[in-house]
Amino acid sequence: MATTSDIKNGLCIVHNGKIATVVEFQHVKPGKGPAFVRTKLKFIETGKVIDNTFSAGHKIEVVRVETRSYQYLYPEGAGFHFMNTDNYEQVFINKNMIEKADFLKEGVVCTILFDAEEETPLSVELPFYIDAEVTYTEPGVKGDTATNTLKPATIDSGADIKVPLFINIGDKIKVDTRTGEYSERIKS
Repeated sequence: MATTSDIKNGLCIVHNGKIATVVEFQHVKPGKGPAFVRTKLKFIETGKVIDNTFSAGHKIEVVRVETRSYQYLYPEGAGFHFMNTDNYEQVFINKNMIEKADFLKEGVVCTILFDAEEETPLSVELPFYIDAEVTYTEPGVKGDTATNTLKPATIDSGADIKVPLFINIGDKIKVDTRTGEYSERIKS
C-alpha cells in the first residue's frame, strides 16, 4: 500500500472500486489544520474526471499498468481486433474503451494500457496524428485559399471532419486524433 505522498501525475490507483488515473494533484498545507492532497482523477472505464481530496497519510491502492504497442487489424461487432507487434498475439477491445474510435484505420499502431496483474486491457490510445485520404467533400474552387473557412469532409476511416476549402476528394491529409481537426495536406 502506498500513501498520499506517493501520488504523482499518471499514477493509476483504485478509487471506490474502480481504476482511475491521477490527472493533476496538489499537496496543500494550510496554516491551520492538517495537510491534504487535492487531486483530479480520471476513471479509465468511463473517462469521467472527478475532483477528490485525500487527507495526508491516507493509504491508496496502486495499480501496476503496462503500455504495449498493438496494430489495429479489423472491426467485428461492437469492438475491434488488435495484434501485438512483437509476438503476434491478438486481443479484442470493446468500442467503448477507445476514445475517437472513428479515426481507426487498418494498420495503425496504437498504445494499449494493460493491468499488469490481471493482463486485462484498460484503454487504447491512438497516435496523435494519422494520415488519411479524403473520400468525400464538396469540390474546391480556384482561389479559395485566402480565407480560413472550413467545409465538411469524410476521410477513409469514416470520420467526418472540417477541412479548408482548397482540399478535394483524393487529397491526402494529416488529422489530429486528439481534437479531430485537420492539420495539414500531405504533399505526394
